[in-house]
Amino acid sequence: MCSIATQEAETEKFMLKFSLARQELIILVAIFVLTSLAWAYTIHLAKVMEAGMAAMPDMPAMSMNTAPWDLVDVGATFVMWAVMMVAMMLPSATPAITIFARARQKREPGSLLTPTAAFASGYLASWTLYSVAATGLQWLLHVLAMLSGQMAINSNFITGSMLVIVGLYQWSPWKYNCLKHCQSPIGFLFGHWRPGIEGAFRMGLEHGFYCIGCCWLLMMLLFAVGIMNLAWVAGIAIYVLLEKLLPLGHRLSQLTGVVAIAWGVLVLVGFK
Repeated sequence: MCSIATQEAETEKFMLKFSLARQELIILVAIFVLTSLAWAYTIHLAKVMEAGMAAMPDMPAMSMNTAPWDLVDVGATFVMWAVMMVAMMLPSATPAITIFARARQKREPGSLLTPTAAFASGYLASWTLYSVAATGLQWLLHVLAMLSGQMAINSNFITGSMLVIVGLYQWSPWKYNCLKHCQSPIGFLFGHWRPGIEGAFRMGLEHGFYCIGCCWLLMMLLFAVGIMNLAWVAGIAIYVLLEKLLPLGHRLSQLTGVVAIAWGVLVLVGFK
């Protein structure tokens, strides 16, 4: 009887591990698919915009960037930013999402898929709010006719000043504090744990706000080089991932800060 009970316990334990592994695989596949779709849309949109500019080579850049926006333009710009944030930021959030799933199983055993989806949705919701702000800034620059045909700021003074501010922020205590939370999702989760689906969403939202605090000015670099510059979009996404994963990510931030300040000074004195 004892051996039968032991065998049944081992079988139940194995089935539980198998179920958890299957759910974790589903989570990783979902992240991969969503990220891939976001990148596919971003690349498609960049190509469409490039083709549109190539089809109108004789149209002055100024006239292309001063036509008033309507609701469709606002909506399309917001979607562009929101999808681009998914493409850039979701990969770097994968460690936090998977760690949340495992912590959830230990604290509140059951299905992982719904609470993990709530956590990831909260994280993406924070970057969606950021996309609203980015859309508003792009609209303002458009109204002021301060964007080039490549959607980069056409003022050396503003571009250079922004680069210097980005560099200084990379050295700031606010950057360091936010980066610590992003680098240590375990510490964040255990310090901000909330039960239930709503709690999972709120944790994801809070974690996303820390990531915004860490990276929001880096995203502003796109206004310096061109919002749909795919090389820079990919480069910033890879940089954010490295900054979160490397043990000395804060040193990388400081090094980047020095480079940004030097770049900004060069732009301010006339080099670009």
